[in-house]
Amino acid sequence: MNAATITRQSKSNLALAFVSLGRERKRDITIFYAFCRVVDDIADSTELSIIEKRVRLATWREMLRGAVAEEPLLARDVRELMHKYSLPSEMLEEIIAGVEMDLSIARYPTFKDLRVYCYRVASAVGLVSIEIFGYHNPRCREYAIDLGLALQMTNIIRDVWKDFQAGRIYLPQEDMARFHYSEADLAKRQRTEHFLQLMQFEASRAREFFSRAMTELPPEDRRSMAPAEIMGSIYRALLRRIELDKFRVFEKEYQLSKLEKAGRITAQLFKSFLNWPRRASV
Repeated sequence: MNAATITRQSKSNLALAFVSLGRERKRDITIFYAFCRVVDDIADSTELSIIEKRVRLATWREMLRGAVAEEPLLARDVRELMHKYSLPSEMLEEIIAGVEMDLSIARYPTFKDLRVYCYRVASAVGLVSIEIFGYHNPRCREYAIDLGLALQMTNIIRDVWKDFQAGRIYLPQEDMARFHYSEADLAKRQRTEHFLQLMQFEASRAREFFSRAMTELPPEDRRSMAPAEIMGSIYRALLRRIELDKFRVFEKEYQLSKLEKAGRITAQLFKSFLNWPRRASV
């Protein structure tokens, strides 16, 4: 299966954001996204044992550094991408380390612990993505880190029940204790006032990361960061919807409609057009 097929079948918001890119960069980010999708699918597989998952992820680490026998075509494409954008293997290995955390960690004592996971599975993706998008101001790296944290915290809020069913709780244990909401309450899907306070706290944390990212985005790089801004717009709207609906995450699956996503993509592309460099008048 090639990178384009993997991306198309994922039906991800990230794939929608690629619409703003030119042909070459769209191809390149599609290859990178396919890599992210493949390693994530390995970690989430219900058919592979933990040992098999670790072996396959270790093989991907090896393939990032050089060709191996009977490797998939995607591995070669990813290495060519790394060479083209001068991406050290450590940048992509950080993503593998993130999905690998799900193989051994099911609870996070503090947000400091959770932040490591969020950085690896989201911010690290952003840091590679901006190299492909192209940027001028190094401050874009801080933008990518905080936007990644915001997106992942939104995912955690949206998927609380789904993740619990898979055996994982990403809500920091210190936060659950602070708001007097136990794992037993979560198992019973107790949507109490304590739960609402806990979720609002996490939503506020996500919004803070969104806000920091908006502040950090350099004006001269707004157009090149259009794909990231599309993602941010979609996820800010998703977070807002969940908040306004008072976090009914036990009974609903939150997502924006295709029409809503299209509207946000169009609005962001228009903003990007307004930031298009203009020739000086003569």
